[in-house]
Order: sequence, then C-alpha cells, then structure tokens
Amino acid sequence: MIEFYFKGERDERFVPLSEPQDGCWIHIDEASVGDLDQICHLADLEYPDLQDSLDRYEIPRIEKIRNRALIFARQPIELDSAVGLYTATLTMVITPQYFITISPQKDQLIRNLLAKKTDLLTQQRTKLAIHIMMRIAQEFTSQIRRVRHNVLTQEKEMISVESDDITSLTRHEEILNQYLSTLEPTKGVLEEITSGKYTSLYEKDQELLVDLLNAVRQSETLCSISVKSIRSLRDSYNIIFTNNLHKTIKLLTSLTIICNIPTMIASIYGMNINLPFSEQSHAFALILSLIFIFSVIALLFFRRKKWL
Repeated sequence: MIEFYFKGERDERFVPLSEPQDGCWIHIDEASVGDLDQICHLADLEYPDLQDSLDRYEIPRIEKIRNRALIFARQPIELDSAVGLYTATLTMVITPQYFITISPQKDQLIRNLLAKKTDLLTQQRTKLAIHIMMRIAQEFTSQIRRVRHNVLTQEKEMISVESDDITSLTRHEEILNQYLSTLEPTKGVLEEITSGKYTSLYEKDQELLVDLLNAVRQSETLCSISVKSIRSLRDSYNIIFTNNLHKTIKLLTSLTIICNIPTMIASIYGMNINLPFSEQSHAFALILSLIFIFSVIALLFFRRKKWL
C-alpha cells in the first residue's frame, strides 16, 4: 500500500496526501511488484534497481543511480517465522523530488515516526534518512540490551540445566548473530554516506552522521560482548551436562553392582547341587542375611566413593 505524506515548517505532524507532490515522503508497507512499478515511474528508476527492496534477506548497502541514492537497511523485529529472521529489510530512496521508504512487511518503526510530533521536514530528505537510521540503531541497542539482560539473568540462575534453557540460549545467540551480520555492513553504509558521494550533506547532517556511526559501533561492540557471554555460558552448560552424565553413569553402575549381589547369590543357590547351608532348616534366613550384609558393604563402599 502506497501512502504519501508531507510536512512543512508550519506542520506539527506528517500530513497524509491523496497524491504525490514535490518534497513529500512516499511510504510503502507490504510492498508488492505493482507498488515498485509505480515507484519506478515516480522516481524515474528501472524495476531491477528496486527489486532487492522486496528481498527479506538483503544485506545493508548503498547505491547511487544517477542523482538518486538507494539505501538498503535492516531493522530489528520480532521473529518472522516464515523466513526465520529477527531483522527486516527497509529501503530508503532519496531523489531530487521525493523521499521514499519501502518495506516488504508492516513497518512499526516507520508507523511510530509518522504518528509522532517532530521537527523533521519531508523536504530534508537526507536528514530524514539519517534520523530513521538513528532510530534503527537505537532499536538495535535496546534489543541487544534486552537479550543481554536475559542472558545474564539466566547465568545467575544457573543451578540446574533444562532443555528450555538450551533452547532459550540458542535463540538468543541466533538473534545476536543476525544483529551482528546487520550492524557490520550498516557501519560501512554510514561511512560511505559520510564521504558525501551519494547525497549532499550539510554541517548538521555530518554531525548527526558521526553520532549515528558511533551509536552503530557501540551497538556492534555490545552485541559482540553479548555473543561472547553466551558462548561462555554455553561452555558452562556443557560442563554441567558432562558432570551430570558422569554422576548418572556412576549411580547406575553402583545400583547395577548392588542389585547383582542378591541376584548372583540367589542364582547359585538355585542350582540343583549340594551347597553350604543346604541341609540347614534356617538356610533361607542365613542366605537373606548374607545377601543383606554384602549389599550393605557394597552400598557403604559406593557411598564412600561418592557414587551414590
């Protein structure tokens, strides 16, 4: 669905338009091939130039086609179970007439920005793109801190390890790895924008870009630290699993030996041959006492060895 918005100096919010005009913001949620055809007509681009904006796996990068800058970015989202992703594609196109954002899914970040009061103007296309990138960087930092908090909480409560703990840890690691694979190329995109080769920059834009680049670097660092914490916790889980396995094997071995004692004695006295106490009237009680004594000795031995 294609939507048009405009915001001038006198406007407090982005004003919806029925049709595009110079200096407006064009946004597409759940973009389709037909939507891209319309955008290509408005922005004077070819369909192959924009088709990657529908790719849910597209990596962050920047291109320049004539005097139009295409910024392919990614932002954090809840799990998209259809494709197994925790990040989503967001494409920004800066043309001499329009600022265009294209999302192959519903984009809550853009929706929140459009609904709030802001000092941004739709004519300030580069500044608007930088502001959206800043929002994305802040969202990455927030999500990374949330995952890190969950991991640290899980580490403090590491008394026993259950399958749910492993599942949770694996999911957290997958989230952070996807974030890292996004933040690293995003940093390269921002460095390219800073060079001024793709779009014109004012002094304030340069300052915003420096802040944005620092924010992305900090997010990347925090994400790397969190991944290391998860790997350390996973190693601890492996040690706990190994120790629990050894304890279980020792316990089962001890119980097997203890249970074999009465089985062996009963098997011997089940033979049809002359055996000690076979003529005694209290032979059964004596055999049971013998079984009990040997079993207790074995039990005490294994308790001393801490196998039980």
